[in-house]
Amino acid sequence: MWTTCCIILKRFQREALNKRETLMVQIYDYLIVGAGLFGCTCAERLKNAGHSVLVIDKNGFIGGACATKKVDGINVHRFGAHIFRTDREEVFSYVNRFSVFNHYINQVIAISHGRAYNLPFNMNTFCQVFQGKVLTPAQAQELIASERLRLDREPRNLEEQALSLVGGTLYHSLIKEYTEKQWGKPCHSLPPDLMRRIPIRFTFDNNYYNARFQGIPIGGYSLMMARMLEGCDVILDTDYLHNKEKWSRRARKIIFTGPIDEYFGYRFGALEYRGLKFVEREYDCSNFQGNAVINWSDKEVPYTRTIEHKFFENATTDKTIVSYEYPMVWKKGDYPFYPINDETNMSLLSKYLELASLEPNVCFGGRLGSYRYFDMQDTIISALDLCEGLL
Repeated sequence: MWTTCCIILKRFQREALNKRETLMVQIYDYLIVGAGLFGCTCAERLKNAGHSVLVIDKNGFIGGACATKKVDGINVHRFGAHIFRTDREEVFSYVNRFSVFNHYINQVIAISHGRAYNLPFNMNTFCQVFQGKVLTPAQAQELIASERLRLDREPRNLEEQALSLVGGTLYHSLIKEYTEKQWGKPCHSLPPDLMRRIPIRFTFDNNYYNARFQGIPIGGYSLMMARMLEGCDVILDTDYLHNKEKWSRRARKIIFTGPIDEYFGYRFGALEYRGLKFVEREYDCSNFQGNAVINWSDKEVPYTRTIEHKFFENATTDKTIVSYEYPMVWKKGDYPFYPINDETNMSLLSKYLELASLEPNVCFGGRLGSYRYFDMQDTIISALDLCEGLL
C-alpha cells in the first residue's frame, strides 16, 4: 500500500510539472485556483459533468491545509490533525469514491498543570477535575450548574460563554490558558462563537465528535485528492496572482479558493488570521506520547498541541514523527489558518464581498475565499452546492 501511494503521488507531481508549458495554449471551461479540498471537489464535479478543467496551485503539493506527506512509512499531516467526520451519508459516500477510510476515532488528551484529562468534556473529564465529588451524571450536572455564570442576556465574549456553559472550575482548568495561548488574546476579547464549538456531554465517552461517520483516508489526504483530480490538468508551483491576467485568459470561468482580500490586492486592508508554525521531530522509538493528539493547556508551554501521526493509521514502524503546533501572530504573506471573525474583520469582508459580486466570471469559495472556518465536510458541501449551481 505504501509503495503504491508513493508511486501515484510522485507520478502526479511529475506529470503536473511536465504539463506546465504544453497547457499554456489551451482554453478551458474552468480554471480552479487552489488544489485544496474545495478546489479538488469542484474540479472533480465539473470534470465529470464533461467540462475541461485546469487546476493550478502555488504550492508544490496538492491538498491545501489537509495535505499529507510520507515520512519513514508514516503519513504526516502537514498542517495539523485532520479527522474527517460527517452525519451526512451522501458526503461520506462521496469521499469514499476516492479512498478507503479507516475507523479512527479522535480521543484527545489535555495536559494541564501536570495532570492528564480526557477531552471533550465528558464524565471522564468531570471525574478527573472534580475528584471525589462526581461519579454520576446527576452529580456532574448539579455541580456544574451551581458554578455556571447566570446572565439575563446573550454572552458577549468567549469568557462569558464558557462560564455560562461549564462554570469556573472547568474554565480555569482547561479552557482559559489554552484558548488565550491559541488566539493570542484574552478570552474576554474573543467572540463567544469560538466556545460554542466545544462538545459537552454527560456520558463516559471520549469520542471528540458525535458524527455518525468518522475516519481518515488510508494513504493520506493528498493521495485521495490526487484521485479526485484524475482527468483534470494540474500545474503546481504556480501563483495565479503573480500573473492574473495571463491565467484568466486560459478559461471561460474561474473558481478562486485563495484569500479574497489578496485577490483584490488588499484594497481595503488585510483580513486577519491566527497563524501557526509546525515543527516536526523524529524520535527513535515506536511510541512517543501514546496518543495521536495531546493538547497542552499551560501558558508556560509554548505549543498548543503535539500530534503523533502514526496513530492516525496505526503505522507499524520503529520510529515515530511528532509535530509541535505553535500559535503565531499572523502577518501578511504568512500561511493563513484561522479567520478572526470579529466585527472589524466582518465589516472588512463585506467590502470585499461587494467587489466579488462585480466579478461575473469568478466564483470565490473555500475557507480563504469565503473567510470562514470550515470543517472538511462543510468544505465539500459548499463545493458541491457551488457546482450544482454552475451546472
